[in-house]
Amino acid sequence: MLLSKLIMLVKKFFSIIKYLDRYSQYYFYYDKYDISKTFIFSGRDIELYGGGVIKINGPGYCGNRTVIQSVQGCKVVIGSNVSISHNVRIYTSSRNPQDIVSQRQHISYIEMDVLIGDNCWIGANVFINPGVVIGNNSVVGANSVVTKNIPPNSVFAGCPAKKIG
Repeated sequence: MLLSKLIMLVKKFFSIIKYLDRYSQYYFYYDKYDISKTFIFSGRDIELYGGGVIKINGPGYCGNRTVIQSVQGCKVVIGSNVSISHNVRIYTSSRNPQDIVSQRQHISYIEMDVLIGDNCWIGANVFINPGVVIGNNSVVGANSVVTKNIPPNSVFAGCPAKKIG
């Protein structure tokens, strides 16, 4: 009886340690970037990186395996009440596709801000390119690639994302 209680306590202890380790990374993000304490990192393997500005207003959340990148001199601003599903990619820097098409020796990069308005929903597996502005109250459907601005009060989906509602 005593041994089983001891085993239960040890299991509980290690589950707490595992939980704290998982979420300690996210506390680092709150300190490094301008993120509201009401914004929730709701999953595993969420990564924010880069020397630029990342500002996230709350409340809101992002899911498993979401990546937000902001290079030096750029910013990602996410409004209030934004729901970001799992496996979403938001980048402020990307290789210039013209360099690839023309087979240039010199590789250049496109570096631009990404702005997401209030009350938006970003579906699973969405890729948001540099320079995109998503207006307030908009929805981006799952598996979309956002290459152009999305006006407020719109529903966009597809590859590339197009207005569907």
